[in-house]
Amino acid sequence: MNIKTPYKNIYTTLKLNRFIVLVVVIGATITCIISVVMVLNLHKSSVNNAFVVNTDGSVIPLKLVSQQENLSVEILSHLELFHSYFYNIDASNYEKNLEKALWLGNSSVDALYRQKKADGVYNRLLQYSLVQKVLSTESKIDIQTKPYRFETTTIFEINRGSTIDTYELKTSGSLIHVDRHFPKNTHGLLITNFFENKLKRIENEN
Repeated sequence: MNIKTPYKNIYTTLKLNRFIVLVVVIGATITCIISVVMVLNLHKSSVNNAFVVNTDGSVIPLKLVSQQENLSVEILSHLELFHSYFYNIDASNYEKNLEKALWLGNSSVDALYRQKKADGVYNRLLQYSLVQKVLSTESKIDIQTKPYRFETTTIFEINRGSTIDTYELKTSGSLIHVDRHFPKNTHGLLITNFFENKLKRIENEN
């Protein structure tokens, strides 16, 4: 004879409770996994992007490239800028340009500048109103070891009014990292052991 009871079968209730708990645990686990993945993706995205505020207040993302990829570009730009400041001079701009060049190099650059000054290079520039113009710069660099070695070939011309002479100058030195200084040293590089190795006049073909 079956005995009726007002209570449900306890095993049925326990199974139902266990099922509910399993569903909650699985749901919570999936939610945690999705959250972790989203956080990792967000972190990766934030690391690979920089943001600046535009003049109108909008935020602009800037994609960053690896330092190694960017290093050679910065070094070449730094060398081109330095040689332009140091050798692209005339009576009206030589003081300003040389001051900018000295921010890009160490005492070896300053020593060369003082030597040229003592030799009367800049006095002749003023006396004869010479115009020294850089036509091109081409650099070979080695970024595998620090300090970074470079060799640069600079082609420049000197306008003496009645004549224009063209010269090829080969220079060399090393580069080290320093703190960036805006706007005087934006690349955060400093030229060391700077030498003028060879200067020769290029004969005009015409």
